[in-house]
Amino acid sequence: MKKEAKKINNSEEKLGITSRADNFSQWYLDIIKSADLAEYGPSKGSMVIKPHGYAIWELIKNELDKRIKKTGVSNAYFPLLIPEKLLRKEQEHIEGFSPEIVAATYAGGKRLKEALIVRPTSETIIYKIISGWIRSYKDLPILINQWANVVRWEMRPRLFLRTTEFLWQEGHTAHATDLEAKNRALKMLKVYRDFAKEILAIPTIAGVKTASERFAGAKETYTLEAMMQDGKALQLATSHDLGQNFSKPFGIKFIDEEGKLNYCYQTSWGMSTRVIGALIMVHSDDVGLILPPQIAPVQVVVVPIWPKEKDRKIVVKKAVNVYKRVRRIFRVELDASEQHAGQKFYEWERKGVPIRIEIGPKEVEQNKALIVRRDTRTKRLVEIEILEEEIKRELIRMQNDLYEKALQFRNKRTVEVNNWVQFKKEIKKNNFVIAYFKEDKEIEQKIKIETGATARCIILEQKGRIGKCMYSGKPTKTRVLFARAY
Repeated sequence: MKKEAKKINNSEEKLGITSRADNFSQWYLDIIKSADLAEYGPSKGSMVIKPHGYAIWELIKNELDKRIKKTGVSNAYFPLLIPEKLLRKEQEHIEGFSPEIVAATYAGGKRLKEALIVRPTSETIIYKIISGWIRSYKDLPILINQWANVVRWEMRPRLFLRTTEFLWQEGHTAHATDLEAKNRALKMLKVYRDFAKEILAIPTIAGVKTASERFAGAKETYTLEAMMQDGKALQLATSHDLGQNFSKPFGIKFIDEEGKLNYCYQTSWGMSTRVIGALIMVHSDDVGLILPPQIAPVQVVVVPIWPKEKDRKIVVKKAVNVYKRVRRIFRVELDASEQHAGQKFYEWERKGVPIRIEIGPKEVEQNKALIVRRDTRTKRLVEIEILEEEIKRELIRMQNDLYEKALQFRNKRTVEVNNWVQFKKEIKKNNFVIAYFKEDKEIEQKIKIETGATARCIILEQKGRIGKCMYSGKPTKTRVLFARAY
């Protein structure tokens, strides 16, 4: 990744984009650079999110925040630094995060008596605090979410996908019953799944992580898995049913309606800036970034074109008028710069702007505008009087088309197999493979070593029929999604 970091930061290097077919990993980095989304920071694995990249995150954040709040959740904020003793209260949790922990051991001019862990996730600090908020069943449920940064030491960083510091939201809830907690975990999984479909235009497969892939300290981990254009999986979001695994060590107790003392049942769930990486790898092409209209910082760019200098004034005037009327409804930019038209087109295409409106002498004369879609490159002339209506229609079409294209791609690359020979053959092609599998940690590890594939999830929508485990041949009802993954 050192070579990748050098390439991203070298501003003098040509902004060419490697073909996906030639080198998918380099194509991904080239898209980030050409769209001016992010670059590596000076410390190992750190990331600078540039204005265009952060604008995408803001739109994601704002839309997801509204959806989270609709479920009754309120936002709060908790400390970045966690006393080490808190992290050690839940043993499985500390063991799971140990390789990724970053700690402060020196402050105020001297060595600290106790290390302060830079938040890798906030279960421990939040649960220490909310244990003092709860006394009776009347205080439940606790439904909170925070938008924050977290730090996890990464050996092989990659922009947006795995960086030492990243941004996310993390929700935490406490409930009176086991069923309430499970229902909340599943409710938030649905929020993420709907968000992925309706806003990110990304189809997902929902499931439960196997024991070996489960979040450290969770009773169950629910996940959304998405297919990238190279056939690999990317975990888009997770929702954890924590049971009482944290409430007992942290003393999160309440008096129930019968006057008995009980421990709460809890959940945690989150989505991070990793989804920007998913957007790139699901939708973009060899020209540059493609963004679903819902989260495109600029949905429409108006570009005046004057082949002859004598036409400049009238063309720009018309373009300005179009810009003013369109910006009342959409996120719009006007590019009246001196650059050649082709250069301007290329710049906005690389940034993933969904719609380009071209205004030239012919369009001025006809009182029309040329609409160009980023994803399909289709062009059509539209009367100025109905321009807003036509733009809206095209943006809706594009949003839906991007989802359907990604869904068809995933379906074409998803296969069901019955035995180990078929499994290895399909995994080698970087396909999603669904198979009956009798859960076994040792076998999962063998599969990972031999094929590079992991059990992404036990699919939520099971068929209810008994089949034979593709590896052991033993009977099982469990269908599991396997894939190579990021």
